[in-house]
Amino acid sequence: MTFETTRSILAWCSLINLGLLTWWFLFFVFARNWMLKIHGRWFKIPEERFDSIHYSGMAFYKICILIFNLVPYLAMRIIVSP
Repeated sequence: MTFETTRSILAWCSLINLGLLTWWFLFFVFARNWMLKIHGRWFKIPEERFDSIHYSGMAFYKICILIFNLVPYLAMRIIVSP
């Protein structure tokens, strides 16, 4: 795999992951009650805990995107830039 291919893969992974994170956030904002109802059928989770789980999950996912996709992509862009 070439340097350019790896850099392109990291760029697409970053975009796809940020899109999924945005979708998760929007879904949580606009369909929160529905999600709470669905998860409430499977697990007995208080509303505050449900919010905490999703907020923590989104924060962890965002940090992982930054560390494993975006930072290596930017480092590769810096190395090759003229």
